[in-house]
Amino acid sequence: MSPAPARPPRLTVVSGPAGVGKGTVVARLRAERPEVFVSVSATTRPPRGGEVDGEHYLFVSEEEFDELIAADALLEWATVHGAARYGTPYAPVRAALAAGRQAILEIDLQGARQVRDTCPQARFVFLAPPSWEELVRRLVGRGTETPEQREKRLLTAKGEMNSMAEFDHVIVNSEVGQAVDELIVLLGL
Repeated sequence: MSPAPARPPRLTVVSGPAGVGKGTVVARLRAERPEVFVSVSATTRPPRGGEVDGEHYLFVSEEEFDELIAADALLEWATVHGAARYGTPYAPVRAALAAGRQAILEIDLQGARQVRDTCPQARFVFLAPPSWEELVRRLVGRGTETPEQREKRLLTAKGEMNSMAEFDHVIVNSEVGQAVDELIVLLGL
């Protein structure tokens, strides 16, 4: 019996509130399934401790980000939490799909909505926390924001939690391995 054919390459958007574990889940997926292309977003925010330019994000200046917008080189972009801008360079995503690879975007809700407008054939996955209390615990526990930034992110997260119905699939991130396994099934890997 021959193996089942692989699913045709498709863009999958993973979104959810700050602190839900999007980055952790997608990083584990990348480690377990290196054949999946994971897009690296461009951002104007400074690197956090341990982040590597080109691996975690493409750290760019405000001027460089403006140039990407002017060149229509971003699939989506947004100002997030009223601070830094984030965007998805389009060329690497197109190249990965053309090469037959499944492609993942890990982006915020604003970006997911833009991608839905430009790529309605994409698959949209909302990563949800097991509870609001757990989301707060995770956001506080990561220690990457000031108390003021954390409050702004939690306020944004409340609104984002109400957007689950806009997505094709919801994965509750109770445990990273379980969430990755569910994502792998959705990707048909």
